Amino acid sequence: MHYSLLLHHPEQDATTLGEDAIRSGQAAFSAYARALQDAGVLVSAEVLQHSTATTTLRKVDGELVIQDGPFADTKEQLGGSIVVDVEDLDAAIEWARQAPPIDWGVVEIRPGATYTVNGAWTPNG
Repeated sequence: MHYSLLLHHPEQDATTLGEDAIRSGQAAFSAYARALQDAGVLVSAEVLQHSTATTTLRKVDGELVIQDGPFADTKEQLGGSIVVDVEDLDAAIEWARQAPPIDWGVVEIRPGATYTVNGAWTPNG
């Protein structure tokens, strides 16, 4: 079963974080990615650019509105995602609890689904 681990964390720039925190975070993510890969559960991983690089689209009164930046005004932003292929939610929780952002943000788990030819969404698995 595919689960997406959505990594939310407070956004800070390199100046605010400092070089030591950046090095430590990069090392933690590298070790985590290596553990996922060594276990054979890593499907994909993607780090997202800062939310200021976001373009948000929505319709207001039937008209398309394009906005620079994130739609939600929140302190935590989606920073990346990791897709794992594991047996069940318990296994996904075990991997999510090891994700580095758990120490400074939130890790959300969502099961994946596939849109099929007959128009139904079915769980990936």
